[in-house]
Amino acid sequence: MLRSAPLLAFAAALAACSSAEPPPKEPLGYMPTAVTTATPEWIPFSVRAGKSVPNDPRERHLKDLRQLTFAQGENAEGYFSPDGKHLIFQSTRDGAACDQEFVIDLGSGETKRVSSGEGKTTCGFFYYPSGDRIVYSSTHAAGPTCPPKADRSLGYTWGLDEFDIYSAKANGSDRRPLIVSPGYDAETTMAFDGSRMVFTSTRDGDIDLYTAKPDGTDIHRITSTPGYDGGATFSPDGGRLVWRASRPIGAELDDYRALLAKHLVRPTALEIMVGGAEGQNARAITKNGKANFAPAFLPDSRRVIFASNLDASPMPGKAPNFDLYVVDPEAPPNTTGMPPIDRITFYDGFDSFPMFSPSGEYLVFASNRLGSIPGETNLFIARWVE
Repeated sequence: MLRSAPLLAFAAALAACSSAEPPPKEPLGYMPTAVTTATPEWIPFSVRAGKSVPNDPRERHLKDLRQLTFAQGENAEGYFSPDGKHLIFQSTRDGAACDQEFVIDLGSGETKRVSSGEGKTTCGFFYYPSGDRIVYSSTHAAGPTCPPKADRSLGYTWGLDEFDIYSAKANGSDRRPLIVSPGYDAETTMAFDGSRMVFTSTRDGDIDLYTAKPDGTDIHRITSTPGYDGGATFSPDGGRLVWRASRPIGAELDDYRALLAKHLVRPTALEIMVGGAEGQNARAITKNGKANFAPAFLPDSRRVIFASNLDASPMPGKAPNFDLYVVDPEAPPNTTGMPPIDRITFYDGFDSFPMFSPSGEYLVFASNRLGSIPGETNLFIARWVE
C-alpha cells in the first residue's frame, strides 16, 4: 500500500534526528552515588554512644548527660584516648568473672575487649600523645582464673593482687609485658606529653609511687613516707602529680603493716596530695579523714577533681555515698587549714573515677545512678560547664 507524502516526510525527519543525537543513557540530572566510611573533616565530632539521660538540676557543672554502658556487668575507670574519641575502661560485661579491659568508640558505641580475657585486669590507660597503644595491669601471668577476693572478716579492704603491667596496641594486639616484679604493680597513667608514666608498686616493701619511661625503663621511686600512695595522674601541662595517700601513725601504722603483709590495704582514710612530676614538694590538699580517691586535674592544670564520702552519713549495711568534688590547691584556706571544696555531684550512691577529655569539653565518670539493680556501676559522660 502506498504511504502518503506527509507521513513519509515525518518518518524521514524522525530518522534524521535519531541518527544525529542518540538519547542519553541516564536520566537527565542523574548523579552517581559513592559509598565511603570516611568522616568528612568539616563535621565536628560529637558523642553519640549510649543515650541521653536526665540531668540533676543541682549538678550545675554537668550538661547533656549521657549513659554509655548498660547492665552488662560492672563498668568503671573510663579514661580518654588522646583524640577524645575513645575510652578504655574495665568491666565484667559479657559474663567475665572479674574485670577485663575494653575500648568504646564514643562516636558509634562499638565496644571491644582489648585484654586477654584471662586473670583480672585494672587501670587501663592510653599512651599519650599517639594513642596507638594502651597500658594496663593484669594477673594472668599468675594463672587464668580470678584471684581470691579480699577477706571481709578484716573489714573493708582492697586486695593487692599479683598484678604486672602490660602494653598492647590500642586494638589489643601485640600484647607484651612492660613492668614485671613480685607483688603489686598497677594504677598506671601517662604524662600527656608521653615523657613518663607513673604507677603504684609494693616492690620495696611499702605501697609507693614510681615513675618510668613509657618503655618501662628508668624506674624512679618518688614517695617514701610509710602509708599507701597510689592512683596518681599528671596535670595536662606535665608539671605536677595528684594522688591519694594514707599517713598512718601509732596503732594505725601497725594495722596498716599487718594488712600489707597479707597483701591488703584499708582505704577508708585517704587524703588527696599534690606535688611535682617526680613527687617533690608533696602536700595534702584535703584534711577530712574520709576516703578521698580517684583524683585528676582539671584542664587548667591547677584545680583537682576527686571522689569522696565527705558528705556521706553512716548507713549500716549499705555502701557509703561517694560524690565528685573540686578543690583549688592555691585557694585561700578555710577554718580547716585546707582550701575550700566545691561539690559537683549529688546522687545518693556511688559517683567516682572522673577524667576530663583532652579538650576539656567532656567529663567521664562512673556511677550507680540509673542502675537496673542496686550497686550496678556504669559509665556516664557530660559536657563540663564552668
